[in-house]
Amino acid sequence: MLDLLKANIERTISQPIPEGICTAFSSLLFEKQFDKKDNLVEEGQLCKYIYFVTKGSCYSYITDEKGDSHTIQFALEGYWISDLYAFFSEKKSIYTVAALEPTKVLALNREQFQKACDTMPIFDKYFRILIQNAFVALQYRLAKTNSADAEHRYREFSQLHPDFIQRMPQYLIASYLGIKPPSLSRIRKDLANKK
Repeated sequence: MLDLLKANIERTISQPIPEGICTAFSSLLFEKQFDKKDNLVEEGQLCKYIYFVTKGSCYSYITDEKGDSHTIQFALEGYWISDLYAFFSEKKSIYTVAALEPTKVLALNREQFQKACDTMPIFDKYFRILIQNAFVALQYRLAKTNSADAEHRYREFSQLHPDFIQRMPQYLIASYLGIKPPSLSRIRKDLANKK
């Protein structure tokens, strides 16, 4: 469990992390388990934690005024997930984060997050890079959603995230890509026929 987190940190910051610093950081985290369909974060509630997934899968979504859900993010083992808007602003969550299967996480609250960043510069760098990468990916996704056709978005997503294609329900992938599930089925069928 901690090996997965350590590997993630080292890969993100492109340098080894001393064992003592990893131990100090891990003491700020606690393990938590969720059953399939449990909510890690609920829209309209305070968001007290960010979660590092060690086993299982989750996704975040927002519900519009019509009651339709729109997928925002996926997380498998080795990914962080939460409602960062609510976590950092201390306002009520705008997203729900739900477990797609039995899931184990390492949880970090805001106070411990701040402590890690203030006392261990390596974690200030780590979280800065994570948030920076997430922001860049979000900007790219928005640009592609507004400029690329649905088939292109699906092909690119499947190339970048084959693990998501294998483990996430197709209706959630369609929602994430901003297309209807029947359209995704047609795209997948057309691509299969081209092989």
